[in-house]
Amino acid sequence: MIRRTFIALTAAAALTAPAFADGHSKDIVDTAVGAGSFGTLVAAVQAAGLVDTLKGEGPFTVFAPTDEAFAALPDGTVESLLLPENKDQLTAILTYHVVAGKVMSGDLSDGMTAPTVQGGEITIKTEGGVMVNDANVTAADIEASNGVIHVIDKVIMPAS
Repeated sequence: MIRRTFIALTAAAALTAPAFADGHSKDIVDTAVGAGSFGTLVAAVQAAGLVDTLKGEGPFTVFAPTDEAFAALPDGTVESLLLPENKDQLTAILTYHVVAGKVMSGDLSDGMTAPTVQGGEITIKTEGGVMVNDANVTAADIEASNGVIHVIDKVIMPAS
């Protein structure tokens, strides 16, 4: 079991490393664009008008859902959220994935909560793998010039 987990983590690190090979000279948005697996997230950030904010000084911690995480939402959800009339809802969802400050994986503890930029709180679990609410962290501590990205496998939703 441990060997299989180690092999999986090593493979994940090897596959994600080239996308982030130039260190953390890029901001969060440029780092996400360069990774190639956050097209939907980047489109959503653009539609919500948050590009300048996430290119700002920060620091920010972003729990970034992959394209696959967005694809797992019910059919039509992403398309609906990207419509101009749903900008407020999209902004609330996206800012729920952002915590002010730079929070590295070593700073996390089981059961801790963190306030999001949206105003809600997320809960971190570290037992049996790191989770944010009910999303698994699949890659952690991807540093950017204005913060850090932790990749998650699910879009987390704020309480309505």
